Amino acid sequence: MMEIQLCDYNDLDNLAFLNKQLINDENSNNTMNIDELKVRMKGFISSNYNAYLFLDNDVVGYALVDITKTPYYLRQFFVIREQRHKGYGKFALNLLLEELKTSDIDIEVLSSNEQGFAFWQNCGFKEYSRYMKLNR
Repeated sequence: MMEIQLCDYNDLDNLAFLNKQLINDENSNNTMNIDELKVRMKGFISSNYNAYLFLDNDVVGYALVDITKTPYYLRQFFVIREQRHKGYGKFALNLLLEELKTSDIDIEVLSSNEQGFAFWQNCGFKEYSRYMKLNR
């Protein structure tokens, strides 16, 4: 049975490793290495964010949530590749919402992350806005 665990500094290596996989999977232009991501993740959980691991004997994924926003803002959500298409993503999302005691949460999805967009739509999320960027 999947469980959710609030992370602390002892989880930074795991979180950075998972975050690097997320960056690759969503086709992000983020070029940070594992050590840089570890420092970044430490900054997140030292401030407004809670990080959570999803566990089913081993780590299945993680989430990073800004708990100061209303509604909460889900900045990162990731299920490891080997565990996808097995229901873990939806189950983990529901565990997270239960842990946060909410049914409302905001997310952003990179335009290049078509699989992620389809997943969130399948979970019931509706497109609300389009964030755009100019790089000259």
